[in-house]
Amino acid sequence: MDPQRLKDNFAQVAQQGDAVALFFYSDLFVRNPHLRDMFPIGMSGQRDKLLRALGHIVARVDDLPTLVPFIQQLGRDHRKFGIVAEHYPQVGASLIATLQYYSGSDWTDELAEDWNAAYSLVAKVMMEAADEDALSSPAWWNGEVLAVERRRFDIAVLRILPDRPLPYLPGQSVALEVPARLRHWRYYSMANAPRQDNSLDFHVRLVDGGPVSSVLVCQMQVGDRVRMGAPIGTLTLDESSTRDVLLVAGSTGLAPLKAMLEQITRRPQPPRVHMFFGARTRDALYDLEELSKLANEFPWLRVVPAVSDESEGHGFSPFLQSGDGVEHGTLPDVVARHGPWNDHDAYVCGPPEMVDHTVERLTTGLGVGRERIRQETFVDTQR
Repeated sequence: MDPQRLKDNFAQVAQQGDAVALFFYSDLFVRNPHLRDMFPIGMSGQRDKLLRALGHIVARVDDLPTLVPFIQQLGRDHRKFGIVAEHYPQVGASLIATLQYYSGSDWTDELAEDWNAAYSLVAKVMMEAADEDALSSPAWWNGEVLAVERRRFDIAVLRILPDRPLPYLPGQSVALEVPARLRHWRYYSMANAPRQDNSLDFHVRLVDGGPVSSVLVCQMQVGDRVRMGAPIGTLTLDESSTRDVLLVAGSTGLAPLKAMLEQITRRPQPPRVHMFFGARTRDALYDLEELSKLANEFPWLRVVPAVSDESEGHGFSPFLQSGDGVEHGTLPDVVARHGPWNDHDAYVCGPPEMVDHTVERLTTGLGVGRERIRQETFVDTQR
């Protein structure tokens, strides 16, 4: 298998954009009509995920130590869709047919051998990971909604009880599926550390056109049911570190960081923690009342709220009044005002632009090495 030949060929094929995934799924469903019901009615999001996953795999095809864990997670994660061993050859046949079609006259026997070898390896790793995972975990957990609190027209906090304990690390995410949107799975981070009663909190923001967020924010009621996939994610606390902690959360990116904060409160000797919580407007600081209570309870915790789209004295929050300590400016700027942060580990979550700019500021002028920053965006959680 020639890694560079695979990369070059995929780069050529990927120039056709969404047509590649459209051809793939059309070929797959024509050959295997029984597979269509395993996918959502609207396929645009699924096509995007396919291209991103293929691109990720091909880009790292010559870096197995990095690639194998990603493929193993794909195998475990696909259990919730009902994927079994017999489906892998069917998918592989359509993938090869798609690559051959868009390669045109550049398709060769060598390329066919390379792609077959690469896919066989990917399928083997995925199936082995799925089989191992099945020994200890269900394909999904059923959950019942215990409470729904609508903090704003576009933000809701839900408490859900799984039908069995769901082991996870604070900062991780699970995919949720609601009965009204079957086969549409969307990732949301737990906003609490594990509890004795096993309940989970989720902070959900309404996404324009989002098939799952619209149901969770606008329609969910106590007693409703959901399904949850296995936990994933590496935005977790470095328990080996003794450094102080910097948490930077934009909007509902607060959820995983709040879970980590709760984890820290359980330590016998917590480090000093600075949490920056930002939104565009004051009323979008939807969880500031809870964070303020924690800051009052724990002397090692400082919470700094920030808004970017309101001038001082403008806007209203049920928890805040004029002169209340809310800072003005983008989160990267507000974090920079309080730096440097050279003696801290940093955790950043929220909108992609905010995360990227914050990480850049931390590494270029605020004394935080890249190896001491863990980050996640809303896009990352939908991988």
